[in-house]
Amino acid sequence: MATDPRGLRGDAPLLDAWLRFTEHPPTPFTIPGHKQRSDLVGDVVAGDVPLYAGLDTMKLSAGVLTDAEARAARLWGADFCRFSTGGATHANQAVALALAGDGDRVVVSRTLHRSLLLGLVLAGLTPVWVRPDVDPATGLPLGVAPATVRRALSANPGVRAVFVGDPSYVGTVGDIAGLADAAHDFGVPLVVDAAWAAHFGFHPALPRHPLQLGADVMVTSAHKTLPAWSQAALVLARTDRVDPARLDAGVEATATTSPAGAVLASIDAARALLDRDGHALLGDAITATREARDRLRGIDGLTVLDGTAVDPLKLTLLLFGTGADGNRVEQDLLAAGLPVESADRDVLVAVVSLADTPDSLTRLTTALTDSIRRHRGTPRPVIGPAAYRVEPVVAMPPRQAFFATAETVPIDRAVGRVCAELIAPYPPGIPVLAPGEQITADALAALNHARLAGVRIAYAADPSLNTLRVTT
Repeated sequence: MATDPRGLRGDAPLLDAWLRFTEHPPTPFTIPGHKQRSDLVGDVVAGDVPLYAGLDTMKLSAGVLTDAEARAARLWGADFCRFSTGGATHANQAVALALAGDGDRVVVSRTLHRSLLLGLVLAGLTPVWVRPDVDPATGLPLGVAPATVRRALSANPGVRAVFVGDPSYVGTVGDIAGLADAAHDFGVPLVVDAAWAAHFGFHPALPRHPLQLGADVMVTSAHKTLPAWSQAALVLARTDRVDPARLDAGVEATATTSPAGAVLASIDAARALLDRDGHALLGDAITATREARDRLRGIDGLTVLDGTAVDPLKLTLLLFGTGADGNRVEQDLLAAGLPVESADRDVLVAVVSLADTPDSLTRLTTALTDSIRRHRGTPRPVIGPAAYRVEPVVAMPPRQAFFATAETVPIDRAVGRVCAELIAPYPPGIPVLAPGEQITADALAALNHARLAGVRIAYAADPSLNTLRVTT
């Protein structure tokens, strides 16, 4: 029988409904087809309670999802909240559908995840790209400057919204308040893909979350830094500049009609935990991470990302100065049972959450110290990730390119053609080429550099990059 070890069910209606279902299991004549029998395929289906005829009746007469979303809206200071079982990917695409129409232009940060790119395709939007400032000392993004957004808005009358991703995948934090002011001065909403920032705003040592800083819409992943199931996310909004009915329609249009109740319940439980115990749990995690950073700084040549504009719970390490290959370091960590979020030759990223302990971080730092010492070599020059070095050249709207007739050509014949597919080093999934963009020598060089550094090239029809799909 499932339990509630921290006593959260009284403040979490979806969690309470999930627990009640497990305490008094029915004999269902509804989906899912496993009918709660783990003797058929094993425990892989354990806990899979649906929303419909599970957490609530088939007619949703108990209203537990609406209640839970209202509680989350209050906690984040929003007028609107919807839970997603499709992750920030679903949430970003829902927002793209909600804020503009076919043929409209939107200002978009090039640090955004591929999910927003496909949202542009779904909604028929044309991006006006803005790029983040890059720290020359690290090669990593610092955030999109408000002045950059102001210039884009001034040069493109009629833009309908501004979309940015913040914090970045590596944990750097931009000037969201300045971006909100810039967008609002031009009468458009600011949307922030804050997938990595569900914990922001709940401890004084953390940055404030985007809604607190003036953003109109915030997308965040409950499963990335909070203790929720994979694919758990939220769309949160203030509705002064956003139509809540259209936002709701965007969520419904792109959501599954069979949402996993366990995912929804975990969002509700994570929200209740954050509300009640977040300050204390986050404080412990921040302290343990600070101590881990201090230990790692003792490694000669290793750069440990830190400072007021960095997420205190993201451990981003730059290996250039050590000469060690991050791919080899990753193999040592995997052998030790310590997988990290991302590793390539030059950059290693470890995610810390309120579920971590001083012991888990000590194990990580000890293994890192031993591995870097073992693989130390000649220091390398600083070269940042490929996605931040390429200037996109838009030749046609993404939707037009996505649906255009395409052909496959050898890569040495692709320069100058219009890309018909999305290609991104993953992680973090930030595109180097997107549908509708001209293929440039710089883009191909950046992709080749990422591949040689050990990064997986994702979403391309030919991941070896021997060929590319282009419009005809």
